[in-house]
Amino acid sequence: MKFLIVDDLHPSIFDYLKKAGVEWDYEPTIAASAVKDRLIGYEGLIVRSKVFVDEEMVKHSALKVIARAGAGVDNIDENALDKKGITLINAPEGNCDAVGEHAIGMILALLNNFRKSDQELRRHEWIREGNRGYELSSFTVGVIGYGHMGKALCKRLVAFGCKVIAYDQQSLTSVHEGVRMVSLEELKQETDILSLHIPLLKENENLITTSFIKGFEKDIWLINTSRGKVVKTEDMLPLLDTGKIKGAALDVWENENPSSFTEAEKTMFDRLLSLNQVMMTPHVAGWTFESYRKISETIGSKILDWVNKS
Repeated sequence: MKFLIVDDLHPSIFDYLKKAGVEWDYEPTIAASAVKDRLIGYEGLIVRSKVFVDEEMVKHSALKVIARAGAGVDNIDENALDKKGITLINAPEGNCDAVGEHAIGMILALLNNFRKSDQELRRHEWIREGNRGYELSSFTVGVIGYGHMGKALCKRLVAFGCKVIAYDQQSLTSVHEGVRMVSLEELKQETDILSLHIPLLKENENLITTSFIKGFEKDIWLINTSRGKVVKTEDMLPLLDTGKIKGAALDVWENENPSSFTEAEKTMFDRLLSLNQVMMTPHVAGWTFESYRKISETIGSKILDWVNKS
């Protein structure tokens, strides 16, 4: 069996491929446009985010398995894989700790005015009262999505002594001690800080809109480390202006290629970043030195299991 690897991966994956008896070609610099024609002769494909794997890409291939080195699979057409009987593997376990820690950092930064006070000090402005912060333990954090990422965040939140509630569309029988599963209605009634940890599915696209946020009883802080298209970004500005969203920390964006921004996207992007109560990071919540290794190990282990069962 032979695999094509088209994205940069930690070398730890190669030990697993050897154990699985798999041969591979490692081509992390291949152009996305060249991947489709390069698939001939391969039964496995390992990708990160370089290509969108659709029906056109796989229909003439002999692929039996596709491994996505990461958590989200929104760049994979799962229906197309089902039609061809191709197994899909991903690695949400590999970067959940990184996402949990990043989300904690974002929450603390918002509550304590890190961005605003840092910028003021760079201008030699020493303002204490205007940067008085809040203690996380005094708030209720509502988490939407209790998969690997949501669980990792909740586990860390409990240690801060805050009230932690979570909502998930699936019925769950096991939750971390100190976390209470609630309905979406209850979550909207109690939440002070909202953190999103849901995949980009059709039903989740533009889930967070003006009407959704206005359904919260309190004014809230918003954290998004999931996918940019989960939030209807244009709705955020008026909600930030009115204070319904007290602050926002965004690791993801609807279009994550600034060089291709439309004028409207550029205007919205610049306007958000002009606000002291908004901070952004470039989709790095799950991308640490440790997760780089753990994702490859997770993918490698799952490929080994798949080969042994095949």
